Amino acid sequence: MDRIISIAIDGPAGSGKSTISKLISQKLNIEYIDTGAMYRAFTLKILNKKISLDDSEKILSEINNTIIDFKDNHIYLDGEIVDKQIRENIINQNVSYIAKIKEVRYRMVELQREIAKNKSVIMDGRDIGTVVLPDATYKFFIIASVDERAKRRYKELANEGEINITLEQVKKELKMRDKIDSTRDVAPLVKAKDAIEVDTTEKNIEESVNTILEIIQGR
Repeated sequence: MDRIISIAIDGPAGSGKSTISKLISQKLNIEYIDTGAMYRAFTLKILNKKISLDDSEKILSEINNTIIDFKDNHIYLDGEIVDKQIRENIINQNVSYIAKIKEVRYRMVELQREIAKNKSVIMDGRDIGTVVLPDATYKFFIIASVDERAKRRYKELANEGEINITLEQVKKELKMRDKIDSTRDVAPLVKAKDAIEVDTTEKNIEESVNTILEIIQGR
């Protein structure tokens, strides 16, 4: 890119926003920041330390002593690569409970804004266009039907070797995550007024990426 830009990609779990964002970052040669992975990484730390999700005091103590960073397409938690661990289903089941804690979100937003200050970035999450980067150069809201999102997530888990889960269970968990994400008090999942909606239900990844690139590149 010949100028510094910021691209905000929001949407519910399983809509394809992370895969789309990664491909766009490669095609435009800009930094990809997976904000959802940041919450996943912190959730992993809380679970590994066996801290109760109801123990807000200990959780808040941990967030102030946690380092999360991105380098060479890897996410680091306190200096260790945790790409695979944060995609386990136990994280899927618990990340929304961590992400709804306002103090955790405030800290994550600070980190995300700092990253976007001096370089072109594409960020995906649930509140990028509304809270993290309200002045983003481009904003997109990615959606897909819950049935399609469940199929995608189930296939992803199966490919990773997860056997103790069913499609119906995945669908139920997605609906619960949607409810938690959309109704939380702080930075709920909502489409920014100036975001462009892209429905990926009937689109493959390539078609979805091209739709967004055409808008960014003015084609």
